Amino acid sequence: MNETPIPPPLEETVVIVGVGMIGGSLAAAIRRHQIARHVIGIGRDRARMEAARDAGLIDEAATEIRSVLPRANLVIFCTPVERVIAEAGELERVIAEISPSPSNQIPSRDLLLTDVGSVKSPICSAWNNLPAFIGSHPIAGSHRQGFEAADAGLFSGRICVVTPVAASIPHRLERLIRFWQAIGMRTVQMSPEAHDAALAMTSHLPHLAAAALAATLAAENRVLTGSGFRDTTRVAAGDPDLWTGILFNNAEQVMAGIDHLQAGLAAFRTALATRDLDGLKKLLVDGARSRAALDETSHR
Repeated sequence: MNETPIPPPLEETVVIVGVGMIGGSLAAAIRRHQIARHVIGIGRDRARMEAARDAGLIDEAATEIRSVLPRANLVIFCTPVERVIAEAGELERVIAEISPSPSNQIPSRDLLLTDVGSVKSPICSAWNNLPAFIGSHPIAGSHRQGFEAADAGLFSGRICVVTPVAASIPHRLERLIRFWQAIGMRTVQMSPEAHDAALAMTSHLPHLAAAALAATLAAENRVLTGSGFRDTTRVAAGDPDLWTGILFNNAEQVMAGIDHLQAGLAAFRTALATRDLDGLKKLLVDGARSRAALDETSHR
């Protein structure tokens, strides 16, 4: 009896640079969906990488990309934004050293490079000299840190924004889209600039606002907080180092968002100062309708 053949893995060898919560979750999702034959994790702390291997997230641990790049089909940078920017120049040097050609040719013609950063314009600009790179942003995460918080289902049903540029090679773009879809994500394409403008409003500004609100809470009032305050400020518990890099590298768009939010708060303040009951109610209704529309969108 003929059996239906099992399709081969989407990628032979995937290298994950930065095996924290996101990188670890990505490794776990790759294993769950059998997307690669071999997963290599790279991190600066050898002991941590070996612990991730012992936990079953990766097959092989390494501390530098130089030793594994010739074997890689797909490299995913899961480090903070400023590190991804810096790693572009480092990888160019590595490729120049190990390539048989004096030009910056990728050692393997099948190599695809991407990242998971939530700011895309500075990253894509830094990687402009390496056409094998196409930016990605899987919109999924947690305030928890470390590979111990890895969740194989983190990406399921979520959106991944892919940000090709004019120099992006079509077949590599198709591969990248297939990869994200294979771990259960829905994909959309945007320019790096459009992505950063949108994420400033949907992610970066909310984090900043949550942090600002959380910082206003006096210690003596903590016992009086309910679910509203806790839900509104939940994301403020995120890694400050990570978010410093995100906000700094998308500063112009985030500042525009702050101006927009301040205008909204000023409208509320004016309604209160002028005792405008109808105006105040309208502002609250507008907010409630927008939030309800968000719930409807998430259920589609």
